[in-house]
Amino acid sequence: MTATLPTLLDQPLLRPTGVGDLRLPNRVVMAPLTRARADNPGLVPTTLHAAYYGQRASAGLIVTEGTWVSERAIGFVNVPGVYSEAQVAGWRRVTDVVHALGGRIVQQLWHTGAASHPDHLGGELPAGPSAIDPRTQTFTPGGFKETLTPRAMTAGDIEATVEEFRTAAANARRAGFDGVEIGALGAFLFAQFLNPRLNHRDDAYGGDRAGRRKLLLDVVDAVTAEWEGRRVGVRLSPYLAATEHFVVEELLGDFDELVTALNDRPLAYLHLRGPDPAGSGESPASEPFARYRKRFERPLIANNGFDRNSANALVDAGCADAVSFATHFVANPDLVGRFALGRELAAGDPATYYQGGARGYADYPAAG
Repeated sequence: MTATLPTLLDQPLLRPTGVGDLRLPNRVVMAPLTRARADNPGLVPTTLHAAYYGQRASAGLIVTEGTWVSERAIGFVNVPGVYSEAQVAGWRRVTDVVHALGGRIVQQLWHTGAASHPDHLGGELPAGPSAIDPRTQTFTPGGFKETLTPRAMTAGDIEATVEEFRTAAANARRAGFDGVEIGALGAFLFAQFLNPRLNHRDDAYGGDRAGRRKLLLDVVDAVTAEWEGRRVGVRLSPYLAATEHFVVEELLGDFDELVTALNDRPLAYLHLRGPDPAGSGESPASEPFARYRKRFERPLIANNGFDRNSANALVDAGCADAVSFATHFVANPDLVGRFALGRELAAGDPATYYQGGARGYADYPAAG
């Protein structure tokens, strides 16, 4: 039997909630999605970005694509930044549109660290915690290329990086965002520092678990200082085996301690990427989220592999306060409405994920 409208509207995902100082009308979060549409020399968001995010303003919360905190952070082609005045002005157009349509939007701050390439950095080597190749790929103007052995960051590099995040957080506030999210997942800068296979430092930023998490905690302190109240989130991926250097079983204890330490900071939420679902059609397991639900005292946003039913079940079980969706938001700008009305979801075109201008980006229609 087809579900009735009152039943559909009573989904846990559609109930309002609080995330830090933000009030969300629903628990359907748009996850960060790298779409590589800032195809201009200054990596400035354009009116196309404003249209794209405005179309998705019905989300309980939008988290933008990862955005560069400085030129030294760049590690992917055509991704916008938030370190120049032109970029701040471009993002202001985006936030104005989203707010005019009743939405809430936070900016994810990104630094790729050693997972970059000289092609992004004017020929210079990228820098990471130690001179160890993370053995991943980076999307350059010449296509995907293998990473190289980076140079080890100096104490001055680390100090400058913390300040770049602080400045980016202040710029995001000037651009009209409702908050920021620190992207600390994947094979990128913070994940490199957290990983004992990539971090062989013997100073305050290495040596043991406390040292390896110090850079992220220093950045959290710098970023939260730029926002009153609780407007800052952190995104982590404890279960992502990003490359051969990232072995989940070795790192879970480190992440347990890190998440516990995050309780001491004035954060709005923790955004957790869970493990990949076991197989096609399988629902994501709830245990990984329950593990960190016990350790983190404030709102938890779950991510990776969820559909409407599994997300509703997770929220209903109390394992998360909200669920973020990435792929589903590509081709379904009205994802909240489709969930509310039980409508079928459209599929996106992978060939346009990282290229295509408006095609495959801002041209997906709403249902009906």
